[in-house]
Amino acid sequence: MASMEDEAPEAEVKPLGIRYIEYKRGSPISYKTYQAIVLSITFFAYLSYHTTRKTTSIVKSALDPQSSNLYTRRANPDHPSLKRKGWIPFNGPDGTALLGELDVSFLFVYAVGMYFSGHIGDRMDLRVFLTIGMVGTGIFTALFGIGYWANIHIFYYYLIVQMFAGLFQSTGWPSVIAVVGNWFGKKKRGLIMGVWNSHTSFGNIIGSIAASILLKYGWGWSMFVPGLLIILVALVVFLLLPVTPESVDAVLDDVHPKKTWEEMSREPLMKQKSVRHEPVGFLKAWKIPGVAPFALCLFFAKLVAYTFLYWLPFYISHTAINGRYLTDEESGNLSTLFDVGGVVGGILAGHISDRLDARAITAASFMYCSIPALFLYRSYGHISMTINIILMIITGVFVNGPYALITTAVSADLGTHSSLKGNARALATVTAIIDGTGSIGAAIGPLLTGYISAKSWSGVFTMLMVAALIAGLLLTRLVVAEVAEKIRGSGSEEVSRTTHDVHDV
Repeated sequence: MASMEDEAPEAEVKPLGIRYIEYKRGSPISYKTYQAIVLSITFFAYLSYHTTRKTTSIVKSALDPQSSNLYTRRANPDHPSLKRKGWIPFNGPDGTALLGELDVSFLFVYAVGMYFSGHIGDRMDLRVFLTIGMVGTGIFTALFGIGYWANIHIFYYYLIVQMFAGLFQSTGWPSVIAVVGNWFGKKKRGLIMGVWNSHTSFGNIIGSIAASILLKYGWGWSMFVPGLLIILVALVVFLLLPVTPESVDAVLDDVHPKKTWEEMSREPLMKQKSVRHEPVGFLKAWKIPGVAPFALCLFFAKLVAYTFLYWLPFYISHTAINGRYLTDEESGNLSTLFDVGGVVGGILAGHISDRLDARAITAASFMYCSIPALFLYRSYGHISMTINIILMIITGVFVNGPYALITTAVSADLGTHSSLKGNARALATVTAIIDGTGSIGAAIGPLLTGYISAKSWSGVFTMLMVAALIAGLLLTRLVVAEVAEKIRGSGSEEVSRTTHDVHDV
């Protein structure tokens, strides 16, 4: 019997929606149109993933309004959060720690599931795989919210639901990165994926605003509605997403003559390609140059980013800004500005890395810049709302910039590395390794925050600054290699110019 390593990938089927569109048009869709479809559908698909993921950070303040943060109690005993009952079992003295355990259970299963998702994704139709993941995510996100109406107060119910939600969420990133990588080459990949990756921040923003608005009707709605929306987006993915150019017989424009609908209708729904590379094994993918250092760097980068993702609204609601504590809704809305900075940071990092042709230098520089940004936000963010907003956006730029770059352009670059000799069937596996390793850090950060924040938020920010420093240092070898390559390149250009001047004389 053949091992899983040797199994051939499942043949891909042209989506029904694409077949219908071509039938109505009477001619095939152009390659550029397919690229636009891929970018649009994967953008909204992963936006919906992050929308459902962000809602828990907003709901926290309703589940655990009476924070165990002693500073808040002493500084402002009339804080509105101290007057609400919350939700058993999260409203007790260990409520913050329990919420931290929910985060780590979700993210730990997400991280482990990521490794398997990449392995499976390279071996089956990614459109089907992504659809299953989105539907499962929607069901378990909604089940968390149903606990409100069902009056469920058992901690392990929410723990198990979050674990299954994390498992299904792990299908998203390897799938969308692999599909986009199938349709776009390396030229301007950093900028294109930097813009495209704004789905993460926009998903967080939409999730924050929607959950904050729905919170007033009961926290269950803040979970149930996003869960329903991702299921609807999954239907669009299933009907329209073209996984590869080969799966829809797409060719670069003006290279081959276009076929009519009659010609296409006589072609089989499924057909094996003449050349199909075997999927790359898990251990072999780890050995691709650059995968290990970028994966370890992302471990610490996501530790920082996800601590903000899960705890920023909670931190804002328990920190007086210009002497005033914000409501849960105000805190959730204000926290979206961190993601606004994240959009700018992702695009900026992608553009700079394209111009310099230096992914490691760009990522490391952003991580180092995030350290003073974190310090300034903690030290001066409470002075006034204006200063808080400015520092939050700047922090978002430097924290999310390298995170976005590594999970998109870097993963796609390494998944199509020259050492693979043209075998692109490592994209989902490499993406899963890098983001899966990062997600372990993403689990540890919020978990530690749940315990440290009960004593001191300054301790939390110290942890984040140390993590950012380590993330930058882990790329040192790659940074040195890129700098050396730039020096060699500039030296070669100087020699060429000198030789040209001599010939002219």
